[in-house]
Amino acid sequence: MKAWEIWSYKPNGWAEPHPAVIVSHPDRVANKPEFNVLVCSSKRAQGAPMPNEVVWDSNDGLCWPALCECDMFYAVHVAELSNRRGVVTSERRKLIISTIMRANGWTP
Repeated sequence: MKAWEIWSYKPNGWAEPHPAVIVSHPDRVANKPEFNVLVCSSKRAQGAPMPNEVVWDSNDGLCWPALCECDMFYAVHVAELSNRRGVVTSERRKLIISTIMRANGWTP
């Protein structure tokens, strides 16, 4: 697994798996069993994203446009992820990073 890859993630209590992008540093992903992901909706995006969201789509490996919440990180164990779905494009990575910063009130 690598940073910026999109995998399926289904925590206990969720009805279905959701796309999740790995956002931890590549060294952590390569050397630790736990790391951070952002979770995307499993439903097709309807309308414009909220200020804390980014839309992913088929360019990233998803079947349809979906919303990713950038203000909530999930700490996952590598074994909780399955079914590699794709990789976030470099353009979308920049948008995700800036949305994470803004949505969490972080300033450079």
